[in-house]
Amino acid sequence: MKTTIANLKVGEKGVIEDIALENIPLTLLEMGCLPGIDVELLQIAPLKDPLYIRVNGSYLAIRKETAQQITISKL
Repeated sequence: MKTTIANLKVGEKGVIEDIALENIPLTLLEMGCLPGIDVELLQIAPLKDPLYIRVNGSYLAIRKETAQQITISKL
């Protein structure tokens, strides 16, 4: 089932399928947020932004707007 990181619930995992490269910060790509990599939603901030994820062994905080640009397949 394809969705985006922004649609995951806390604790859910997925595999990155596609990224809207023009809308994603380069540092996120450099930290391993690339197609084929597993991602897990760890926590959502109280105001629903940012989202805390684990990707490629790193813990990242990303804006919900950015998370909506990363398509995943749920595991």
